[in-house]
Amino acid sequence: MQFKLVSKFNPTGDQPQAIEKLVAGIESGVKHQVLLGVTGSGKTFTMANVIEKTQRPTLVISPNKTLAAQLYQEFREFFPRNGVHYFVSYYDYYQPEAYIPQSDTYIEKDAKINDTLDRLRHEAVQDVLSRKDAIVVASVSCIYNIGSPEDYQNIALDIKAGQTIERKNFLGHLTSLQYQRNDIEFKPGTFRIRGEIMEVFTVTGKELVRIEITADRVETLAVSRDTTNPTWEARETYRFFPAKFWVTPQDKLNIVMENIRLELQERLQVLRAQNKLVEAQRLEQRTNYDLELIQESGYCHGIENYSRHMEFRSAGDPPHTLLEYFGKEFLVIVDESHLTLPQIRAMAAQDRARKAALIEHGFRLPSAVDNRPLTFQETFASIPQSIYVSATPSEFELAKSKNNIVEQLLRPTGLLEPAIEIRPTANQIQDAIEEIEKRKAKNQRVLVLTLTKRLAEDIADYLAQRGVAVQWLHSEVKTLERPGILEDFRKGKYDVIVGINLLREGLDLPEVALVAILDADKEGFLRNETTLIQTMGRAARHPEGMAILYADTITFSMKNAITEIERRKRIQQEYNEKHHITPQPIVKDIRTWGFADAKEITAAEFGPIQDVKLLEKEMKEAAKNLDFERAAQIRDLIKKLRRATLSSYANYEVSKKGSPTEHKKKSPKSQKKSGL
Repeated sequence: MQFKLVSKFNPTGDQPQAIEKLVAGIESGVKHQVLLGVTGSGKTFTMANVIEKTQRPTLVISPNKTLAAQLYQEFREFFPRNGVHYFVSYYDYYQPEAYIPQSDTYIEKDAKINDTLDRLRHEAVQDVLSRKDAIVVASVSCIYNIGSPEDYQNIALDIKAGQTIERKNFLGHLTSLQYQRNDIEFKPGTFRIRGEIMEVFTVTGKELVRIEITADRVETLAVSRDTTNPTWEARETYRFFPAKFWVTPQDKLNIVMENIRLELQERLQVLRAQNKLVEAQRLEQRTNYDLELIQESGYCHGIENYSRHMEFRSAGDPPHTLLEYFGKEFLVIVDESHLTLPQIRAMAAQDRARKAALIEHGFRLPSAVDNRPLTFQETFASIPQSIYVSATPSEFELAKSKNNIVEQLLRPTGLLEPAIEIRPTANQIQDAIEEIEKRKAKNQRVLVLTLTKRLAEDIADYLAQRGVAVQWLHSEVKTLERPGILEDFRKGKYDVIVGINLLREGLDLPEVALVAILDADKEGFLRNETTLIQTMGRAARHPEGMAILYADTITFSMKNAITEIERRKRIQQEYNEKHHITPQPIVKDIRTWGFADAKEITAAEFGPIQDVKLLEKEMKEAAKNLDFERAAQIRDLIKKLRRATLSSYANYEVSKKGSPTEHKKKSPKSQKKSGL
């Protein structure tokens, strides 16, 4: 359980002194440090070296999911033998519950949960609780409430080979952990029963667990890491963690429900005293309905709004977040801190403002306000030591770190900052197309930055009509699709990506030779000094890197950004001349998106052929019991299994015998002989 960095590179340039200073600061107990590193200087490699030398569990907080995914991939390569995880919001789509008094409009919570991201969150939490060599790369969602780590561990079910336990008690405990029985569609967070044998698909989607209980005794306990074609390995013990967060131990549930009822009665008295009878009726009806669901199943839609009672917190107490799961001694790296910290600062206030209207008009109990993210002050009270990483740190980080600011301004490759040109906004699209054609002829890539999502899509459509291979990228692109788009971009499927603010901080795209910033003189968040430096830095990984700023006036932000870029360029030039370095292009492998299981994992769909025999038996049993709907479902699943098996066999035969054409020519007789 030691961090072991694996890399063919050694620290060079000013990386060694940066690593040494940061490690010394951590070991001497310094609470805040800044790593001011320019684009392409190897900040991630420096961070990896710091983690290895300090041997601290580490939380890396990133400003968006795309950059978090890139960092996750890089850290996985640096630490292949350690636990590296990805923890971001698990929603593909999320519309929070809200009420607009002006129009008397209630907006119900609407969300689409991405099962893969949910599994990755559970996997991260479980590793953090069970091992010290854990790195979690997270978005700012890591400061949201996810329930008590104490309850998450205490409610876990430990099972041992040879243990005495009644079958119904085991299944009851498994159900209380929010695992669901599903003999038809076997997927993460479910279990199925085959006679004396029970199989559980863990919520992380990484393991299958087989338990055989005979005469109230665990006869066999086995685990398979292969969830499609299980190969069972005997185990002495196994721990089942909850399939959902906010699972309350059964012995505490009655107390929780009573506390919710008491709060409900107090709130109803207040509303009725204010003559808000409609609001009182609404609140009473909704809360009682939720209580009935919790009583019956231990869960309800929106259960997180009762988290204060479930965790026995007092009003105003900070929620339990991922930071608390790390324990007391860990390291937090705030990547692109100039963006990440303002997000953290704003989240709690925005959440409270939305919930205030819901509480006032009877949609939620007052305790719902305590299901929230940490405040800015609470976040830093939870962090023992932190490193702020940015090419453009803000005044806050610099003031916090004072004399603990480490600069990393040299690129090991010798690459310089990009050349900068300012061009008028008149006909800026046509001019950009001409520049795109020049880069396209050299097999180079281009980023185009706009001000709005609609404009990004419109420009992408226009470029496509002009024969340019283009793709737009902004926040409405699903989380798990973004890295795939960037991977295709690097491979050359797209020559241009048009975006807004996802194409700035930290994206590692060595093929990008041109960054075109449209309307660069529109002073504001998307065109301030920090944003311009970060955006132009995307072209700093290419020897012919260039940034074109389309502007009719030179704003204060543009002037400062260009001055800083030129200063950094001089430092690199002096270093290159002193050490006789010729700038070299960055050669970086194109990483395949790390989530091979990004598609829904379903072991039953792709399981071994022996499952068909078991299912046929169950189908006949269901038909015998006149449960024809279930029998039809099983029949359809059997067809899927057979198709999958035939397809796998056909692919194997093609690879073994020759081309698909040759395989098609096989006679029915020869196919029969081959075992089908």
